[in-house]
Amino acid sequence: MPLSPDELQRYARHLVLPHVGEVGQERLRAASALVVGVGGLGSPAALYLAAAGIGRLGLLDHDLVAMHNLQRQVLHDTASVGRAKVESARARLEALNPHVRVETWRTALTRENARGIIQDYDVILDGTDAFATRYLVNDACVLERRPFVHASVHRFEGRLAVFGTADGPCYRCVHPEPPAPGSVPSCAEGGVLGVLPGLLGTLQAAEALKLVLGIGETLAGRLLAVDALTMRFHDVRIERDPACAWCGTRRAEVLLDDYEAFCGEGPPTAVASAAVPAAGSGAVPVAPTEEPTEILPAQLAQRLARGDALRVIDVREPWEHRTAALDGAALVPMGRVPTEHGRWPREATYVIVCHHGMRSAMVADYLRSAGFPHVLNLTGGIDRWSAEVDPSVPRY
Repeated sequence: MPLSPDELQRYARHLVLPHVGEVGQERLRAASALVVGVGGLGSPAALYLAAAGIGRLGLLDHDLVAMHNLQRQVLHDTASVGRAKVESARARLEALNPHVRVETWRTALTRENARGIIQDYDVILDGTDAFATRYLVNDACVLERRPFVHASVHRFEGRLAVFGTADGPCYRCVHPEPPAPGSVPSCAEGGVLGVLPGLLGTLQAAEALKLVLGIGETLAGRLLAVDALTMRFHDVRIERDPACAWCGTRRAEVLLDDYEAFCGEGPPTAVASAAVPAAGSGAVPVAPTEEPTEILPAQLAQRLARGDALRVIDVREPWEHRTAALDGAALVPMGRVPTEHGRWPREATYVIVCHHGMRSAMVADYLRSAGFPHVLNLTGGIDRWSAEVDPSVPRY
């Protein structure tokens, strides 16, 4: 069907491009794309795909819009706080371009649904920040023969690549194994310059449009690195690993049973050995005990309600404590713990709290090694406390 008068006017700047034209615009209208994660990366990617006239645009995200999202997730606004991200996004995209059919999946991507959802789209954009989901997207796309545009951001740096093409590498060719749990801070723990995911998400949309149109040179076989502090871009060649079980040897036929276990992202049962940066602490290693090392927010709430003698130590920074805090928690930023714990009674029971449970796990392990036998890490940190126990505590 030829473009309508409204479409001819809307896409006029595309139609004059020799690499697009009317035929290319009709190709975009006939194409479909799935954005996995409608956050910092997915927001600009979805906006530009909708504006460009992708005929069918899928949005997959299980989360709600939170105030702390708005520093970078420009698809949403203040009035959307508390609303499902996919619904907030759908309203904005349909207002932007009513010719685009927006489909929403308010769910997490799982082993059970990944292949069924992904196989229904021509190109996938990975805007997730969890390693388990990144590997799941990769594996499902390779099995379903779907190219996907991957991006990741951290603080002031970003990475971008196209994986899963017919002759290019997949994500596992570059990262055969996930990093050790806790070794790579999330955006919530490490921070991110708000404009950076906007830049990378826009580049994701550009790569997806090139894949659909079949024009230019994509980032298949290249990894683009962006440093926003110096505003330098450079790329490196990446090759398909002929021994890769997913895209090299094609031995894999089904998805893994448990991606969170593969990436070490499931509920922790023990804390990995780690040290708090400090000098002169005089820590003496102790033998591991059978005592629990983690406590869930609901368990902590129960123990506090019945009056258990617990010393709750918040190891976040002062600005974080001012933003959200547990009643009665003592603020001792992580870097001060080695110089202050010498004054603490060693036989007391301590609960260590941070934002998401990563810094507090390190501090808890450090205290146990320093001779404190009863130390618990609050699983999921104050963010999970807010989600599961007390929603009046702000999430950030």
